[in-house]
Amino acid sequence: MSSHIHAISDDSFEKEVIESTTPVLVDFWAQWCGPCKALAPLLEEIAQKYTDKVKFVKLDVDRNPSTPPKFGVRGIPTLILFKDGQVKATQVGLLNKAELVQFIDSHLS
Repeated sequence: MSSHIHAISDDSFEKEVIESTTPVLVDFWAQWCGPCKALAPLLEEIAQKYTDKVKFVKLDVDRNPSTPPKFGVRGIPTLILFKDGQVKATQVGLLNKAELVQFIDSHLS
């Protein structure tokens, strides 16, 4: 991944996301997904600016089949923002940079 976004798994989801004291943006993605690949550089760019505010993680839905159904993930990319262990907001599909920033900012407060 990168220094700003790291991969998580079904096994680490509870610790990395639910128990996090910082809001967490989870990118549910797959290697074969074109829109997921298009979203990746935008997430990387945004993650650098939100270092102290939001933790960014990616969960490969093919390698981790247990977690996505728990949160109703049926299509990818799906972004879910968690705050205090709870789902704060969900966004399905490819976003542009402005939409991504708006999605995060509107749900942080």
